[in-house]
Amino acid sequence: MPLYQAGILAPLPPVGRYVFFSLAGRDADAIRTALQRLQPLVDGNNAVVGMGPQLAAALDSPLPFLREFPSLQGPQFQAPCTPTALCLWLRGTDRGELLALTRRLALALQPAFALQHSVDAFVHRCGDNGLGRDLTGYEDGSENPTGDAAALAALGRAQGDGLDGGSCWALQQWEHDFTAFQAMPSQAQDHAIGRRLSDNEELEDAPASAHVKRTAQESFEPEAFVMRRSMPWWSASPQGADRAGLMFSAFGCSFDAFEAQMRRMLGMDDGISDALFGFSRPLSGCYLWCPPMRDGRLDLCRLGIGR
Repeated sequence: MPLYQAGILAPLPPVGRYVFFSLAGRDADAIRTALQRLQPLVDGNNAVVGMGPQLAAALDSPLPFLREFPSLQGPQFQAPCTPTALCLWLRGTDRGELLALTRRLALALQPAFALQHSVDAFVHRCGDNGLGRDLTGYEDGSENPTGDAAALAALGRAQGDGLDGGSCWALQQWEHDFTAFQAMPSQAQDHAIGRRLSDNEELEDAPASAHVKRTAQESFEPEAFVMRRSMPWWSASPQGADRAGLMFSAFGCSFDAFEAQMRRMLGMDDGISDALFGFSRPLSGCYLWCPPMRDGRLDLCRLGIGR
C-alpha cells in the first residue's frame, strides 16, 4: 500500500466535490475523537483529506511547514486568504454517491467540525492524456511532471515518521468572467494563456504576461514544480446568472513552489500581472496538509492520534 493518499497522483475523476469544514469548538479531545471516526471512512482515493493550520494548532501539534495561505497583493490584483480547518476532496463517478459520502463524513465529524460549504466540480473534455480542460477550452495541467518526478514534486520525503508521503495542498477557487473572455479576439485569448487553443502548442511569441510564461516551473530558482489536480466548477444562481470557473488545486512537497508562482502571477517580482486576471479572479485561498497513509488508513500520529 502506498504511503500517500492515492488520489493526489491518480487521474482526475469524472466528478468531484470539495467540502470545507470549520472547527465548532476548541475541545482537543472532541476533535481527536472526530478524526478517529474519520480514519476508517476514507481511503485517500475516493476522499483526499487536507488539514489546515488552525486544526493542528487546536491539537497543540503544529507542523513546521504548515502555515496559513498568505494574503498576497500585487500592483493590480490580489490573492485572498480564506483559512479553513479541514477540506475533503471527494472523487468519484456519480454525483449522488458524492452527496451520500458528504453526509456520511460530515456526520462522523460532528460535533467537533461544522460543514461550512461545498463546491461541486467535474472534468471537462478529458483527452487521451488524462488531462481535462478549463471551461475556457484550454488544457489544464499540460506541464505536470510525470512518473517519479510527479511523486518528487507532490510528496514529502526524508521528513520522518508520520510525515513522509504527506503533501502540501494549495487550493483556490477562481471565478471566470466569460463575457470578458469571449469578447477577446482568439489571438488575444491564446496570448493570454500562452498556448494555441487549436493544438495546445506553446507560443514562443506570447507576451511576458501570458499565463504559461508567468508560471513556467523550470524558470524559477529553485525550480517550482507542483502537481496540478484542478477541476472546473459550476454553480447555478437563482437569479439565472450561473457562476463557474476553476478549483485550482496544486500538491507539493512544500508550499514554496506554489507561492513563488503566485507571487509572479501577481507581478510582485517584476510588476507584470498575469493576463489570467483579465478574465478570472481568485475568490479563496487556503493551505492544507494531506497526511500520509499507513495500512490503508490516515496516519495522524503527528497530530497525536494513534494508528
